[in-house]
Amino acid sequence: MQMTAELSLYPLAGDVNDNVLAFIEDLVTTGKVSVVTTAMSTQISGDYDAVFEAVQLTLRQSYERAGRQVLVAKFLPGFRQEIGPEVD
Repeated sequence: MQMTAELSLYPLAGDVNDNVLAFIEDLVTTGKVSVVTTAMSTQISGDYDAVFEAVQLTLRQSYERAGRQVLVAKFLPGFRQEIGPEVD
């Protein structure tokens, strides 16, 4: 099954920008999911297991690097490589 997850990370300490950018870079380097970043969130798409594995791995790395933070996640079954308006 394919899926898309929308993620928003909110570090509670340290440099917010550096921590969020490092989290996104960790998602990209997993190489198992498609990553699209917007001003408000990051969407990752791919195989169901790969999406959850990427979230689990990168969140652990982020916690170890930056300490306390909140991750807001929304999951949508299905796969859309490019998030945005659908073109007919």
